[in-house]
Amino acid sequence: MIRARFWRVFLLLLLVPPLIPPFVIGDRRLPHDQGIAGLQQMLRKLRTTARLLHITAHPDDEDGAMLTLVARGLGATTMLLTLTRGEGGQNRTGSELLDALGLLRTLELMTSDASYGVEQRFTRVADFGFSKSADETFQKWQGRETVLADMVRVIRAFRPDVIVSRWQGSPRDGHGNHQAAGLLAVEAFRAAGDPTRFPELAREGLLPWQPKKLYRGNLGVEESPTLRLETAVYDPALGTSYAELALDGLRHQLSQGAGSMIPRAGTRISSYQLVESLVTTPDRGGRGELSFFDGLDTTLPGLAWRLGEEEKKVPFLRPALVELDRRILDATTGLTPENPSLIAAPLLAAASIVAELIQRIQNSPLSPIAKADLLVHLRTKQEQCHEAARLALGVTLEALVESANGRAERPSAMARSSVSGPFVSPGQTVTLSATFHNRSPLSVTVESMSLETPSGWSVTPLMTEPRTLRPMERFTSQFRVAVPADATYTRPYWHRGDPHRDTIYTLDDPRWVTLPLPPYPLVARAVYSVGGLRGELRGPVEMIHSDPLYGDEYRPLLVSPPLSVTLDPPTRLLVAGQRTPIDVTVSVRSILPESTEATVWLTVPTGWRVEPPSRSVSFARAGDVATVIFRVVPNAPPEGTYKITATVEHRGKKYSDGFALVGRRDIGWFPFYRPASQHLSVVALKLPRHLNVGYIMGAGDDIPDVLRQLGLTVELISPEELARGNLQRFDTIIVGIRAYDVRQDVREHNRRLLDYVERGGTLLVQYNQNALAFNAGNYTPYPARVGNLRVSVEQAPVRILAAGDPLFRWPNEITLRDFDGWIQERGLYFMESWDERFTPLLESSDPGERPLQGGLLRARYGRGTYLFTAYAFFRQLPAGVPGAIRLFVNLIASGRS
Repeated sequence: MIRARFWRVFLLLLLVPPLIPPFVIGDRRLPHDQGIAGLQQMLRKLRTTARLLHITAHPDDEDGAMLTLVARGLGATTMLLTLTRGEGGQNRTGSELLDALGLLRTLELMTSDASYGVEQRFTRVADFGFSKSADETFQKWQGRETVLADMVRVIRAFRPDVIVSRWQGSPRDGHGNHQAAGLLAVEAFRAAGDPTRFPELAREGLLPWQPKKLYRGNLGVEESPTLRLETAVYDPALGTSYAELALDGLRHQLSQGAGSMIPRAGTRISSYQLVESLVTTPDRGGRGELSFFDGLDTTLPGLAWRLGEEEKKVPFLRPALVELDRRILDATTGLTPENPSLIAAPLLAAASIVAELIQRIQNSPLSPIAKADLLVHLRTKQEQCHEAARLALGVTLEALVESANGRAERPSAMARSSVSGPFVSPGQTVTLSATFHNRSPLSVTVESMSLETPSGWSVTPLMTEPRTLRPMERFTSQFRVAVPADATYTRPYWHRGDPHRDTIYTLDDPRWVTLPLPPYPLVARAVYSVGGLRGELRGPVEMIHSDPLYGDEYRPLLVSPPLSVTLDPPTRLLVAGQRTPIDVTVSVRSILPESTEATVWLTVPTGWRVEPPSRSVSFARAGDVATVIFRVVPNAPPEGTYKITATVEHRGKKYSDGFALVGRRDIGWFPFYRPASQHLSVVALKLPRHLNVGYIMGAGDDIPDVLRQLGLTVELISPEELARGNLQRFDTIIVGIRAYDVRQDVREHNRRLLDYVERGGTLLVQYNQNALAFNAGNYTPYPARVGNLRVSVEQAPVRILAAGDPLFRWPNEITLRDFDGWIQERGLYFMESWDERFTPLLESSDPGERPLQGGLLRARYGRGTYLFTAYAFFRQLPAGVPGAIRLFVNLIASGRS
């Protein structure tokens, strides 16, 4: 068995991005990347050295149609650099917000990338919510240098010929993050090639690299594009157009609301303007360019030409590149759909040429910069040759976990793991089977099967002899893998101590900086030969997860702690001065396949009591969850923030983290970790008595739980009750965020809600994003129009328009101090106009802008009260912002006042 050090291999991958996104591996890749279609596209890639980097600010900003045309149509090696993970946005699919939403959108974007055919990178800055200027963005990001350093890191590692900025860097871009991304793209283009900028990157081996051309998009009607790309061109190899395939990929970004987009045929133009260029492009009489790569030599022999005088140091290079190009041309012209295996020989011969070139270039007297540039291209070609050969032959490699703790089971094609979920824990031993399938009409010799593991892991091969496989035969090799006690958990390598206020991630493992996710811990590798020429396959070790509803799915093996401990919810509210005991629920989940026991206890603020001091929990098998309840007695705390932490001890080790898989079947899964702590926000608050509140859930928020924690009676109104139930039994009904956007039944039964108000009820409607649909529906009791107006600065001044109004006096006295300490934003999607029967109650605006009064409106309708609010209570209440909580309680009690 040949064992490769995982970290050394992955450092190479930092310079050369994997061809296949990590969540679309092996036979589970897109149909467009399989068979003849995948092979034709890989042959396109082998004929060109073109490299393009697209820079955007958020997931879903990208020009997916352009990326698909460049990556799949032109065959260019293409990367998308998205500055943030979209963690400051809203979520149309669930309650994940902040960093959990950032992880979800990372998975969504990576799945979109699979359709585009591109690799993905991120910087460490966070989306902190909507902003209106680049200045505000840079102020939140603590200047330009942190994000710029990450951008330059990506450029120097990827070494693109062309950079394409989605944004201009002007107010036309809208979002302040967009404007900042446009400005930073220009700065990064220049700084990447400047040896005086970011010298620490050069010390890491990321030497200066100057891209040759810079383009920008989002052009205005008055701007003449340099390049107009028709992305709706039909590609027979794909069976669709680039624009249609891109839109089909974008649809995975469901949290952004992209799932409603249906790919359709039709003309679509992507226009870009050349901003800077270091090359001369052909003169076409003012008709613009034909490609981003006009003026660049992107042929394989062109790699020698770009060395200039240094080519004399490597006289072997140009002849080898010409021979490499000839082999690839032979494969391209020799491809027949009936028997693609015929071109495996020239493809594997090309791989052999590249492997020899890499060795000779590494040992050559070329300058470090010239050597780095060549090696990036050659390593890309080496991977492309191996992938093309795999597609031509139809060979596959599947590595599955068979059993845990050495309890070997008979290998099977559909092995199911006895480990809970896709997890293995430090100290465990797992048995794996790696199966090589020869689906070609040729005999294939499997020369070695190995595992790439992190340092310190122990691998024992159970079957090692080489095997020659006839057509349709397969060969399985088993391994026993011992996970060391100090193994690193598979988790995001970044975190924020305070996601509500921190705007730059702390990197827990800087090795993976700019990668979407850290690498999988176990990767299987097979080396095979056909006619004396060698190829290789790689893929992650996986488990088959059985879902009782949806069936089986493959999930890569992940390393986790043996026990996961959580306190829900992560934030809890108490009324100041409270001495009444509260129940704190701790859930502990075991990952271990054997029965085991552990001890749980709480750490509480000084002066508080816990009953009992600790509890024992036991588990019979992997996946078991033990839930214990502690009674915590507060010591009449004043308004402020406090914390309760849970700890579980198992076999002498303590654990204080919990994790859960974030994702969906269409985008894959990844564990999201959070400390096993509960942040307590103690609020000085008066509550109305005997108030019965109904809540209609919209896109997902935590407001109902927050209100219950405060002691209010809150009941979720089901679709059935909304349609036919007695709504008058509620004193107040709250409509959740974006309910009219995401729920057809809310739109259909809005008349029942207005009837409820007319008969004396209080209805509080929170913001909706789809202004066009909301306005067209006429859902308000009197005419009113939602606009795209918002107050993005959370510290923006607020003016109370009717200070003497009972709404601001009962049950809590509301003053301007109650607008201190808000997070992320004041409000979003304010009303822009309204009937005179509405009364505006608050006024606010971002710096330098006109005051907005459409964020809180009230109207009497019949015998009841209709309230509309665009203020961001869905963020403030779960975060425990005291003033926002007091105001919200007053709103839902306003029918009594």
